[in-house]
Amino acid sequence: MAFASASAGAPHLDGASLSALWVVPFACMLLSIAIGPIAAPHFWHSHFGKISVFWALCFLVPFTMAYGFSLALYEALHALLLEYIPFIVLLLALFTVAGGVRLKGSLVGTPLVNTVILLIGTLLASWMGTTGAAMLLIRPLLRANAHRKFKVHTVVFFIFLVANIGGSLTPLGDPPLFLGFLKGVSFFWTTTHMLPLMLFAATILLAVYFGLDTVLFAKEGKPVPATECCEEETKEAVKGRCRFENGRQVYDCGAGPKLALDGKVNLILLLGVIAAVLMSGMWNPHVSFNVYHVHVELQNVIRDIILLIITGLSLKLTDDESRRLNDFNWFPILEVGKLFIGIFMSMIPAIAILKAGENGALASVINMVTSNGEPVNVMYFWLTGILSSFLDNAPTYLVFFNTAGGDAVHLMGDMASTLLAISAGAVFMGANTYIGNAPNFMVRSIAEDQGVKMPSFFGYMAWSFGILIPLFVLITFVFIA
Repeated sequence: MAFASASAGAPHLDGASLSALWVVPFACMLLSIAIGPIAAPHFWHSHFGKISVFWALCFLVPFTMAYGFSLALYEALHALLLEYIPFIVLLLALFTVAGGVRLKGSLVGTPLVNTVILLIGTLLASWMGTTGAAMLLIRPLLRANAHRKFKVHTVVFFIFLVANIGGSLTPLGDPPLFLGFLKGVSFFWTTTHMLPLMLFAATILLAVYFGLDTVLFAKEGKPVPATECCEEETKEAVKGRCRFENGRQVYDCGAGPKLALDGKVNLILLLGVIAAVLMSGMWNPHVSFNVYHVHVELQNVIRDIILLIITGLSLKLTDDESRRLNDFNWFPILEVGKLFIGIFMSMIPAIAILKAGENGALASVINMVTSNGEPVNVMYFWLTGILSSFLDNAPTYLVFFNTAGGDAVHLMGDMASTLLAISAGAVFMGANTYIGNAPNFMVRSIAEDQGVKMPSFFGYMAWSFGILIPLFVLITFVFIA
């Protein structure tokens, strides 16, 4: 049988009894995301939500038939109540709040300006989360580069740095590190131990980006935006002030408005989001609600309610016209919400098999991290990273955290290099694919919504494998081995 009664009477999925065939719906879900937009773009755009639900049912229906309604209901509710709903509520809050902050003024996407934006986002990500930093800065970056011909590389490096590697210094930065914090890893242990790796990776990526963008900027003829100083004015308002420059018509509007922020109240609300997340991790009243054996803890319910209230406040307090000028719309969060319901449901057996460790169908993978009773840190780094690229990096981190012993004090002490390898693998390699970390997909969706033709799933992996994998190999030799 795939389940046994737990002490509290809850159904329990035994991953050791599941064959690798149960992972097929999850693999098909990933292939749909990879191939659908290329093979049938119009069909995919209209029906990706139905496709996501289809693959979820391709797991749930056979699972119900094989192991019973009780276990299937429990696993579905567990994924929904403890994983998907908190995930999407947090993303909704960050998406709405960050989308209410608009940078006004003449910010022009030169190589230097773009590199500085990437640097600022990288530094912010560890303190306001990769999702928060990404949602705050992606729109200003896209607007600054609206006049540029080559923009894809800027968004790709933004995903590398702001949506992933930048979040490696604190538990606020990325969910895996927050789970480690809940398991007893000191808040600033991550800062002190991950700082050399983050600086090393960020410095190399920023240097590569600046060189690449400089070459492409020159290839474009060092363009300037046609109306860079007329953001708030219509073409009619500047009639009679047109001139030609380098064969292009531009508007002679003077020096242009200074840089300024609109919707500053959202910065306060953003602090509220961070406070709510920290509260749920540091306050435990030991009160929970039982929903068909799924224990939903009070602090998490309160956190999600606070996040929804903050979302409503952001919508209430931010001017609609400001959001319109910020190119804000709901499609990116709807796309993430629809696709990730299929991902969270179909990956249930994959996570269960991994949790089974040496007794599961992926025992050969788990056994690779130990040799003669000693941890193999290189394998911890690469296996945590590779699986985090395609699975949720938070449970993947926990799997290898527990495989390494699960004792935070011991891992921070004698096994600090092992914990470092697990942490770096989970955070850094979330950048390898669009689904490796939630903000990756949202950044891609926002970029496409604003006219940037982003690479396909495999096209993005060509970028990440060509740039990130050599970097990770270098990190392996310098810091891990």
